[in-house]
Amino acid sequence: MKELQKEVDTYISQFKEGYFSPLAMLARLTEELGELAREINHYYGEKPKKDTETKKEIDEELGDMLFVLICLANSLNIDLEQAHDAVMEKFNTRDKNRWTRIEQGSNGNE
Repeated sequence: MKELQKEVDTYISQFKEGYFSPLAMLARLTEELGELAREINHYYGEKPKKDTETKKEIDEELGDMLFVLICLANSLNIDLEQAHDAVMEKFNTRDKNRWTRIEQGSNGNE
């Protein structure tokens, strides 16, 4: 994750404008989420693409979201790896018994 954050920072740093404001990036993230939702709806929902609509892929939309999320984190000096580790700690402690676990051997993996 650190490498991704550095790569995005190197890219953004070549422009005078730099990072957009956090509010502008949140709006952009929301826009990208809408585009992702649209693609998922086309692939898995009841709304097929029109012949006139540009073909996009879910992975492309996820990539767009990841880029904007990294930009937002970088602009706020947030280490996403540390943020991820903190969230995983929360799930592995507070929520460790929240869901029904798969029993060893029941899914063919022993």
